[in-house]
Amino acid sequence: MPTNDVDRRLSPQPDSGYIYRTAWPVATADIDGELHLRLDSVARYIQEVGAQNLVDAGEAEDHPHWLVQRTVIDVIEPIEFPNDIAFSRWCSALSTRWCTMRVDLVGNDGGRIETEGFWIAINSKTLTPQRASDSLIARFSTTTDELRLKWRPWLADLDDADERTPFPLRRTDIDIFEHVTNTAYWHAIHEVAAHVPDLCRAPYRAVVEYRRPIRYGEDVTIRWSRRDAAVHIALTVGADVRAAALIAKF
Repeated sequence: MPTNDVDRRLSPQPDSGYIYRTAWPVATADIDGELHLRLDSVARYIQEVGAQNLVDAGEAEDHPHWLVQRTVIDVIEPIEFPNDIAFSRWCSALSTRWCTMRVDLVGNDGGRIETEGFWIAINSKTLTPQRASDSLIARFSTTTDELRLKWRPWLADLDDADERTPFPLRRTDIDIFEHVTNTAYWHAIHEVAAHVPDLCRAPYRAVVEYRRPIRYGEDVTIRWSRRDAAVHIALTVGADVRAAALIAKF
């Protein structure tokens, strides 16, 4: 069995409990040159599924804002265009202010991607974690027995990098909190992935852990180093690591 969290497979879908399901077709704007669904598109899709999930659960008004601390994307088999995707979303662990939410993407014509996000409920006025409602905790806890979830980083910050490249920001990369959106970080991962195509053939895992926000106007650099069957990545502003990331073969 793997001893490191980053090497463990994600938990399977439970047989019972509250599991939100929806579906839609792959959009032409969300595919790469091989007609595969891109990682940044996966990140955006699972965010949209999460927003729909909150509406379905009746919790969108009380919990409109969530910050993602880590996103894990396991490409088991690429989802190709054209295809319809069936999404399943459920809670795999939670506490009073945050939770991990699993989302599986399954293509009707083949392809499977498994994901997990560590989400923090945020007070929009103070930008600090807020307590989830009793009703949300009661509903989400029907799919997990882990009710005292604690944050534990999976990735170490990259100390030395063999490669580096600037990562210019665009206005469209910014969210309502004036931070770079979580999807935009995955654009940077694609920049590195182009240099290690052998690591991006399924099955493989990609992880992004967010350290501190990046704001528009800051000079961002992508730094990375390949180590055997993995590439370690850092998004930095000066010497400050704002996000750590990994692409690795299973």
